[in-house]
Amino acid sequence: MAAPAKILKEALQLKPAQKAELVDELLSSLDQTDKEIRTLWAREAESRINAYERGKLKAVSIEKVLSKYK
Repeated sequence: MAAPAKILKEALQLKPAQKAELVDELLSSLDQTDKEIRTLWAREAESRINAYERGKLKAVSIEKVLSKYK
């Protein structure tokens, strides 16, 4: 039996509250971002802030941004 199938078979034997806790933990684990991705996004954010502060990047009002989607 493959590992996921074995785990599922065992999980189905749990009490409902235990199943809910397991599901919550599994779903939460999907929301965790990779450390490398977080580092890249932080670097990108810093780069954009620096460009804005040097006048290389202009700010756009929220109204203008939202008007594109009306």
